[in-house]
Amino acid sequence: MSRSSSGFVAGLTAAAVAAVGFLAYQASASAPDGLKHPDKTPTAAPRSPKDKKNPTAVPAQSGSGKRVVYSLEDDRVWLVEQSGKPQITFKVTPGTVDPAPGTYTVSSRSGSVTGTDGKPIEHVVRFTTVDGVAIGFSAAVDGSTPKPDPSQKTGGIRESRAHGDAMWQFAVISQKVVVVP
Repeated sequence: MSRSSSGFVAGLTAAAVAAVGFLAYQASASAPDGLKHPDKTPTAAPRSPKDKKNPTAVPAQSGSGKRVVYSLEDDRVWLVEQSGKPQITFKVTPGTVDPAPGTYTVSSRSGSVTGTDGKPIEHVVRFTTVDGVAIGFSAAVDGSTPKPDPSQKTGGIRESRAHGDAMWQFAVISQKVVVVP
């Protein structure tokens, strides 16, 4: 092959690589949020058997290490230390949109904002979105934990102010959050 044809082939190859890179960028820009960030994509969590003798025990199938565990069925949260022992566990009031069981990471936090119900909330710890609805833990400034309006799509998992303070201290950006059925 002559020098001029090898330069031509190199030019075609460079153009093809650039085109593929551009198409990959376009595909990633329009991908759903969970696919853009693979570490936020839920992984299936096996059903956690309940400990009949100790119903507040950390669910057996919630993984290991330091993590926040949220039980959809029990409306309960555990802040679990690296050792596997719970620092604290408490009941919560979920929003109308639930996350799928799986493993997530804390993706954003806000000290104080207005909730979707119009109430001032604090210590917001978000870990995923479902159909455009942000899912996360928060505490109403007035301390209330009312049932959400079923006609609204809300992802706020409400906790008391004291529990909100504990969550805020524990669940920093990238902290693992495990959602069990």
